[in-house]
Amino acid sequence: MLIKNKPWKKKRWYILLFLIIFFSILIYHQYKPIPDGVSYESKEYEVSDVKFFRDLTYLQGEKQVHDQEIFSRVEEMITEAEEFIIIDMFLMDGRVNEDKGYPDLSGNLMKQLIDKKANHPDMPIVFITDPVNTGYYSYEGDWLKPMEKAGIDVVMTDLDPLRDSTPLFSTAWRMGLQWFGQSGQTWVRNAFVDDGPKMTVRSYLMMANVKANHRKAFITDQSALISSGNAHNESGFHSNVAFEVGGPIIQDMINTEQAVIDFSNSNVKLPDYSGSEISEGELTARYTTEGKTWEQIIAAIQFADKGDEIWMAMFYLSEREVINALQEAATRGVNIQLILDPNETAFGNKKTGLPNRPVVNELLEDTDNQVKVRWYNVVEEQFHPKMMLVKTDETSTIISGSTNFTKRNLVNYNLENNLVVQGPGDSAIMTEVDHYFKDLWNNDGGEYTVDVSKYQDTLTFWQRGVYGLQKLLGLTTY
Repeated sequence: MLIKNKPWKKKRWYILLFLIIFFSILIYHQYKPIPDGVSYESKEYEVSDVKFFRDLTYLQGEKQVHDQEIFSRVEEMITEAEEFIIIDMFLMDGRVNEDKGYPDLSGNLMKQLIDKKANHPDMPIVFITDPVNTGYYSYEGDWLKPMEKAGIDVVMTDLDPLRDSTPLFSTAWRMGLQWFGQSGQTWVRNAFVDDGPKMTVRSYLMMANVKANHRKAFITDQSALISSGNAHNESGFHSNVAFEVGGPIIQDMINTEQAVIDFSNSNVKLPDYSGSEISEGELTARYTTEGKTWEQIIAAIQFADKGDEIWMAMFYLSEREVINALQEAATRGVNIQLILDPNETAFGNKKTGLPNRPVVNELLEDTDNQVKVRWYNVVEEQFHPKMMLVKTDETSTIISGSTNFTKRNLVNYNLENNLVVQGPGDSAIMTEVDHYFKDLWNNDGGEYTVDVSKYQDTLTFWQRGVYGLQKLLGLTTY
């Protein structure tokens, strides 16, 4: 009898050893040190001018209007650059499922950079991006390779040093699946567009780690623009926002991009900013990345008191501490107005309404409807800003950039970048952004937003259940 039990006892030790190794790897990659230069916060710079740009898609009667500013300004910045151009862009792809007259954002940006390099061959031009644009190494990036051939440095971000946001899968990936690489036969349907290049199974498995360099930055020796918008044709009708700033804060932005280049094992060395070091004006600007943006958001919400205002224009809202801070602010008497994407569509495909609809349901119930919400009136596009405005008696604060207010975007998983701008409430930039929010809220000039009931009344038991499970376990796909 004892002899029969020995093989089972031996197997139990193997299972125990496997579990120890599995969970040791899981815990380490959840809490491992982040790469140097990630989760960065610059000092506060005085600035005299911050510019605001926005793309809006909206209805005027039966007509859909596309009013776009951001990439027009990017083209001007490329023209104005004299010493260097550094771009960090999550999506750079011109493929579409169906041609609906999208602006050729990726093709235009590629051509502008190639032309600039041809006319200024000694100018450093660096383009940092995410593996999503190569189908996670299944194929060459059709909008990246021509830039490389033209002499532009293209840096593909190495996502492996980042912490794991899907720990169970990523641990299995690290223990075995990743060692097979991403090469192999490309026979699987493209994950992004129907007629796109085929992908490998291994690339699909890599994609399931749900990691990204999600930054959106355009940096030159003249100024820098931090945006929520991608150079992605099928995103061409999305509503987005961007802010432009100049001065010595540009060096901080360069430093954070050099950090990404360094941990991505590239030999590219970025130039230094050599422009004016003057820092003065009625506004202040601070550059933040990853978790440092999270800290700024929480601090700004907590600073707001009775009678103050919090406005958000947001694609995804789900991070637990942000939601809790909003609920607490509402109980203090802060006036909170949220303009959110209803998570209804993604590139013409039906979505589940997660996370925004159950989050709104929770906010309304837990604050007795003190938080006010309107949905952006989307058709097939997305309301894609990631912006918050906090107005107090003392000052106004804008936080805007690439960062959705979700755990993956805020808590040192993805690479993200944001500007934090503070100044008098009657300053030009604060007034302009305040008008932006109020125009959308009040439908002044277009049919921008709809009442919360349009989508909230359709919240299903299944959606509530999935969100509740995600809330409990902290596991999400956004």
